[in-house]
Parts: sequence; C-alpha cells; structure tokens
Amino acid sequence: MNKEETFDAIVIGTGISGGWAAKELCEKGLKTLVLERGRMIKHIEDYSTMNDDPWDYPLKGELSKEDKKKQHVQSRVNWAPQEDNKHFFVNDLDHPYVETKRFDWIRGYQVGGRSLTWGRQSYRWSDVDFGANKKEGISIDWPVRYKDISPWYDKVEEYIGVSGENLGLEHLPDGKFQPKMDLNCVEEDFKKSVAEKFNDGRLITIGRTAHITDPNATFEGRGVCQYRNRCSRGCPFGGYFSSNSSTLPAAERTGNMTLRANSIVYEIMYDDKTKKATGVKVIDAETNEKIEFKAKVIFLCASAMASVGILLQSKSERFPNGLGNDSDALGRGIMDHHYKLGATAKVDGYLDKYFKGRRANGFYIPRFVNLDEKTKRTDYLRGFGFQGTASRQDWSQSVAEMGYGKDLKEEILKPGKWQIGVTGFGEFLPYDDNRVTLSPTEKDKWGLPQLAFDVEFKENEYNMREDIKKEIVSMFEAAGFKDVQSYDEETGPGLGIHEMGGARMGHNPKTSILNKNNQVHTVPNVYVTDGAFMTSSNCVNPSLTYMAFTARAANHAAEQFKAGKFS
Repeated sequence: MNKEETFDAIVIGTGISGGWAAKELCEKGLKTLVLERGRMIKHIEDYSTMNDDPWDYPLKGELSKEDKKKQHVQSRVNWAPQEDNKHFFVNDLDHPYVETKRFDWIRGYQVGGRSLTWGRQSYRWSDVDFGANKKEGISIDWPVRYKDISPWYDKVEEYIGVSGENLGLEHLPDGKFQPKMDLNCVEEDFKKSVAEKFNDGRLITIGRTAHITDPNATFEGRGVCQYRNRCSRGCPFGGYFSSNSSTLPAAERTGNMTLRANSIVYEIMYDDKTKKATGVKVIDAETNEKIEFKAKVIFLCASAMASVGILLQSKSERFPNGLGNDSDALGRGIMDHHYKLGATAKVDGYLDKYFKGRRANGFYIPRFVNLDEKTKRTDYLRGFGFQGTASRQDWSQSVAEMGYGKDLKEEILKPGKWQIGVTGFGEFLPYDDNRVTLSPTEKDKWGLPQLAFDVEFKENEYNMREDIKKEIVSMFEAAGFKDVQSYDEETGPGLGIHEMGGARMGHNPKTSILNKNNQVHTVPNVYVTDGAFMTSSNCVNPSLTYMAFTARAANHAAEQFKAGKFS
C-alpha cells in the first residue's frame, strides 16, 4: 500500500463495530483504510479447528498449565479460552494491564476481533433504557431515543440474520427475525409453569441470536446454521454473523477497502488550525516501525477500553488530557453486566425425550422488575434478565456407577437425566468514579502506557445480585425441579465481556465526549461507535446496539463527507 495516500476514512478495529463501519463507508463510496492491531484471519481458511472432534484434544478441551499461565486473565471466564479456540484470545503476558481493582478484560486481537467468539445474543433497547438515566437522575441523559435507532436495528437485523420470537413487549422491542429456534420439552414445560404461577409479566422465550435459520433466505457468502455449536472456532458455513463472514467481505467487494493487520493505532492526530483530526499514528506489531496514515474521517472501533486508551493517548496542546476531553469524562462511567450467578437444578421425568442437533442458543427470560409500580424494587434500580438451557447429562454420569462389563457398556450408551441451568445478566449503573486511566509507570512491549482499571460493583449491584438469585430459585421451585442450587461465583466487572462506557454520548460537551451522532463534540470528524459510547448499560447483550449505532453513524459521516464538511 502507499503510505503517503490520504484516505477518505480510517476505521480502527475489525470486530462487531469496525466491520459495520467498513461496510457502510465503503458502500457509500469512501476509500477506507481498515486497521487491525492483531493478525490476519481469513474466513474459513484460518479456522484451524472448525471441524475438530472432542477426541482430537488430549486435555479434553482444557488448557495446558503453560497455556493457563499465558492466558491467566482470559481463563477467568471459565468457558473460554479452550483448546479449540485459544488462538482467538490474547496472550495476557504480551498484553498486560493494571488492576487497581479487579477487572477481567477478555480480548481477541485478530481480524474479526471478538465477532469470531461472541455469544451472538441480539436484543434491542427500548425507551425504558434510553430514558432511565434522566428519569432517575443517574449520570447524564442519552441524546437519543428508540425512534432514532429503530430503523437501524431493522437494517442490522435483516442483514446479519437474527432468529427469534416477537413478544409485543414495550421494554424489549420486537425485531426483523429469522424463524425462531425451538425450545426443548423441559424448557417448554418450564415456560408453561412460569406463565401459570407468576403474574408479574415474566415469561420465557427462545433466545434472539444472530444465526441464519431460514434455508430459503439469501445472505451472500453465508449459509444456514448447521446446529454444530462450534461457533467460537469460526463457522465455515457463515451460519452465525461475524465480521469475517459478512461485513468485511461486503466492504471488500466494493473495491474501496484497504485492510492492514498487525497495525497498533496509538494516537489520533489533531490539527489545531482546522480543529479536525488528520489521521492516525501506528506501530507495526511485527516490525515495530512507526507509521502515519491520513484520512478525512476517523472511526474508532477498537473495542471499548482500547478506544478509550487511544483517545487518552491522543494528546496535544489543545487536548492535554486526551482527544475531546474538555469535560474530564473520558475514561469515566465504565460498566459491564452481572455474570457468574444464577441457579441449577435437576429435572425428573422426560426420560423418553431427547433433542436433535446442538442448538447454539438457549432460552431467555426478559427483564420483569422495576418496570412499573407492581414490579418496583426498593433496594436497587434497573433490572436483569436470564439466559439458560435444559439438557440431558452425558456418559460421564456413569463414571460413579458401580458397574462393569456389559451392564456398564449399556449404561454408557444411554443419555442421562435432565438438568437445567440459568445465568443472570443484570444492569450495572454508570458511576463517574469507575474509571480507566493511563498508568504513569507501566508500559507494554511497544512502549505504550498500560491501561489502569479502577472499577467496582457498588451497593446497587450487590443488592441486585441477591434478587437475581432469589428470583430464579423461586421459578425453579415453582416448576417442581429438584436439588435447586443457587450460585454466586467470585467475580468482578469485565467478566460479562460486555465492558462499555468511557467515551459516553450526551447533549453537552461539558459532561460527555460524544454527541448524538457518535461524533467527538469538539473534533467532529472522529466517530466512536464501539461500546465506549454507552451512557448506560441496560441488562441485555449490547452488540446489536453497537452495530445499529455504527451503521447510523457511518451513514451520517458519509453524508457529511460528501457535503464537504470534513475537507
């Protein structure tokens, strides 16, 4: 590539948000440079474990002791990384950060980012969420409402393919869905039990997930979900949405995209005369060469905390505390979701029932607290939802059997009894003193300052966690399940892998970093559209919202560019 070329746009990051920014900008005709700090991953070609079977792994999926040392932070989440996808998660020894308070930063540095390993649950926000801060006097008000984002949710859902069920709930808006996946027999009866025994609006539905389920649908280069449930290895069928299978190929087809991997962006350059950004400074991750790239528009989609770090490092005489940081809001209001708590139970009966395939989805219980006077809680604000699944135990149950020979062989061939498990995801309030800063002393291997996290749960979060456990236990017991056990594992912010905030949107540059179009208030040709822009966190998985805001912002940027506003 020509390092002296001035691009129309630069997109920093290739994950959920970066892929969408690249697609929209390129399709609008902008010559776009897409920069990724990690290595190149090509769709299908680089999914090295996509067809492996369990017996291909000597440790049965577990990491070796050596790998656990290298990925000691990534392993805190328990389910990832595993032997089959460890290459999609960072080596923590190479990418350290400072934990003033515990913060579990789960990352994937490669083309596609965490779009290769995300959970794919896709839910819309409502005005209950966009209006909550203003209504309760918490932090600052969102500068947008549902009507502003609704058409962009439509666009994103129809493009990526989201399967699910419309419910008619005000606080969980319906969408443009592919055919829903099926609940299994235990989940169906649990659904009936909840409907019959609770009258506060709670219900059970199948999860809304970014998987193509309609065999007659047309998605260029992608096929229908095969129910393999090997998603975090990379899907060769493109059955679930990722940047690699969808948005980046769309951008490439325009002929307007230049993609450069191993490019660590560490600063956005600013011109005090024009009061605009002029480009970015990059370190080549393989050669350590420092390079500058120039463009008229910058999209920061490096992932929430990484984007905040880049803004903090982008210092100048005009912005001594980081680009656009007149308000001192940069790095503040860091949020996540509750995770690692819920309940498990055993289920009697249904021994003549089984299910076909490995459904890469579970059931969902939408928020049912603090929605009206009837569901109001007095000891905490906001709400939570549940994600779970019912399944049959496998052959490992027979290890404890006092059997041998023919009897043992026959027992091993039978599926075990049914069990059910549910995890709660609760909202985390935006506190200004939950923040990330640049360490004044600690550097990474490229000489860049490490991020320092000072983020914690507070009273509202701890009170909500208690209610999360109590409510799911009450539902399990009402359904007649046995051996109901709640759990609340040691955890901290970050482990929900929904880290967000730090460059929040708002009406006023005195209290926020971004305006209603995701532009930096004082540097309007810089857009931030990953999780950093979030002004509150809701309790639903955030990626669909990131994509909708990114598509909206990219179209706004293209209009401004063509109108000559960034020249």
